[in-house]
Amino acid sequence: MKAYKLSLEDINNFLENLQCDSGGIKIMSKKAKVHTLFIKNLHVGAANILKQDALSIGADLAVPRGVVIAKEKYVDALLIGTTKHFETLARKELAQPFGLKELAKVLKDFVKEQKYSTKIMGVLNANEDSFFKNSRFDNSQASFKIEKMIEDGANIIDIGAVSSRPGSLPVSSDEELNRIKDIVQTIYKNRYFEKVDFSIDSYEPKVIEYVLDHGFKIVNDITGLENDEVCKLTAKYSAQAVIMHMQNNQTNMQEDPFYEDVIVEIDDFFKQRVEKAKSFGVEDIVLDVGIGFGKTLKHNLLLLKNLEHFKHFGYELLIGASRKSMINMITPTEVSDRLPGTLAIHLESLRNGASIIRCHDVKEHFQAIKVFEAIQNIN
Repeated sequence: MKAYKLSLEDINNFLENLQCDSGGIKIMSKKAKVHTLFIKNLHVGAANILKQDALSIGADLAVPRGVVIAKEKYVDALLIGTTKHFETLARKELAQPFGLKELAKVLKDFVKEQKYSTKIMGVLNANEDSFFKNSRFDNSQASFKIEKMIEDGANIIDIGAVSSRPGSLPVSSDEELNRIKDIVQTIYKNRYFEKVDFSIDSYEPKVIEYVLDHGFKIVNDITGLENDEVCKLTAKYSAQAVIMHMQNNQTNMQEDPFYEDVIVEIDDFFKQRVEKAKSFGVEDIVLDVGIGFGKTLKHNLLLLKNLEHFKHFGYELLIGASRKSMINMITPTEVSDRLPGTLAIHLESLRNGASIIRCHDVKEHFQAIKVFEAIQNIN
């Protein structure tokens, strides 16, 4: 007999190859993944009930000393268990007091299975002040740049005409439309939108309506659908909305960004904006935590490491950290030399739940992702 430890990304597939019974696969697959759920401000009564319920099924709840004698009214706790444990607790806690009924709903959301194919969103900028000069282009280069990006493996091409780098200033909607109009006409005339999906990086209704009327399918809004008119247009054209989080605006977002808890606050933001989007009839939604948009290096790293948390909303997650300054903060590097750091961030993001990667270097990402997925999928 020989035995060795396995790293399994797809337990179902492995168990099928092992020729296990289909019913057994369904049961055992839920025992293979361990979840850790941090619960803030949990009522001490709820903590004691949940601790006992967790222990009774083989899970556990880590709590501070003194919980058993109710030393503090509210505590933080860490729930540890498998998918099967979380499903069982989600049923058990529905009948319990002290807010555990609400927690039961949260547990149910966190164990939902979600699978999305990986998509590469290539970046092109129709402005002269984008922080990465190789992404800049005008209409004379439009066909070449777009065809090259499609050939390199892009699934989506995101086009913007206004820089959103820290400290940048907005321009008028007329100026933004003027920069992009000829490029949009080139896309429309050549029917490039039949080969890949096109996204507009804008929050201006005038610009958004124009491109949606010319084959674009995605609204990538750094303000997270703040403007009601953008919501209305997105719904009218049945477009996909990328809801991004940004603290303050692009001009002042990096002036000492602060959060009590970056995960909780962005989660609350997404909850509000998703509800708003749905109220306008927007159903096709992608979430973007907004790496570098009103965040310190620590905030960015915490979001990347705990990205899986945001899967509970049930939507695809987008990450765009391409050549951003956080790489320079970790290892001093010019923008032109940040591709390795970019790939490291983006591959880790895929591991943690992202399915859409927004990047400048499509060809390199295509190769890196193919190799990454080959390793992930082998059994």
